Amino acid sequence: MSQHAPNAQLFEEAIDDLHSLRDFMRFAMTAFAAYAVHYGHGTDNALDEAAYLILQALHLPADLDSSWLDARLCRGERQHLAELVRQRCVERIPTAYLVNRAWFAGLEFQADARALVPRSPLAELIQNGFTPWVDAEHVQRILDLCTGGGSIALACAHYFPQAEVDAVDLSEDALALAHENRSALHLDEQVEFLQGDLFAPVHGRRYDLIVSNPPYVDACDMAALPPEYLHEPRMALAAGEDGLDIVRRILREAPAYLEPEGVLIVEVGNSETHVQATWPDVPFTWLHFEHSEDGVFMLTREQLLESAEMFVE
Repeated sequence: MSQHAPNAQLFEEAIDDLHSLRDFMRFAMTAFAAYAVHYGHGTDNALDEAAYLILQALHLPADLDSSWLDARLCRGERQHLAELVRQRCVERIPTAYLVNRAWFAGLEFQADARALVPRSPLAELIQNGFTPWVDAEHVQRILDLCTGGGSIALACAHYFPQAEVDAVDLSEDALALAHENRSALHLDEQVEFLQGDLFAPVHGRRYDLIVSNPPYVDACDMAALPPEYLHEPRMALAAGEDGLDIVRRILREAPAYLEPEGVLIVEVGNSETHVQATWPDVPFTWLHFEHSEDGVFMLTREQLLESAEMFVE
C-alpha cells in the first residue's frame, strides 16, 4: 500500500458523497493509485481498470456512451460499488473475480478463484487461426493441456468450428468452472473436458494441434508476485525452481500425441529465458504478438522427435 493510501473510512464516505458513474470511476482511479494496485489481469492502467469494475458491476456495456456517465446511482448501487473498490484496493482481489466476468479472444467467460483469470497471448493466435503455423482448414483435433477454466479450449472450438477439442486439467474445481463456460458458449458437443495429469486422460489419441498455457512461474518470481496473483490457484502458477517442471514433461511426451504434421504451441512467459538456457540447441520458433508480450514457442512433431534426447531426464 502507498504511504499516502486513504483512510478506509473514505470507502464509507463515498456512499454518501458520490452520486454518479463518473464520480465512482474517478474515485476508483484515485484509490487504485493510492493503494498501488497491480494491473495484470486484462488491463494495464487505472482508467481501464475502473471502467471494467464499475461498468461490469452494474451490468453496463463496455462501450457505454459517455452521456450516461452522469447518470445518478441509487444508494444500494453506491454501497455495492464502494465495497468492490474497497476489496480491489485493500484485499487486492482481481477485478475479474469481483465481477465474475472476463474476456478472452473476443468471448465472455465466467471467472472466479477456481481457475486463473483468462489471459494469454494465445488469444491472438487463436483468433488468427494460428496462421501461418497451421492450415486451419485441415485442423480436425485440438488438445489444450492445463485448460483451467477452459478459455483456450473453448476459444479454439469457437474459431475452429470443424475441430473436435479435448481439454485436460488436474483440478476438479477448475474443470467445474470450465463446464459452466462450455455450457454458456453452447459448445458442449464440440469440447470434451477430462480430469487428469497432462496426457494421461487422452492416451491413444492424436492431434493436429496441441496448445498449452501450463504453470511456468519459477520460484524467484513466485516469491515476488503482486498480491493480486495470490488469489489465483497456486497449482496453476508455480512450476518449480526454474518454472519448467511441467514444460519438460510436455516436450518429452507430446510427440506420441501429435499427428505426423502436428504442431505444439506452449506459453512459458518469463520462463522463456530458462527454456533457452536449458535447451540451447532445440530449434524453438518464438512467436511474436501485436497486442501482448511474447514468451510462446512452437515446435513441430518432427522437431520434437529430432530433439527427443535433449528432453530425457
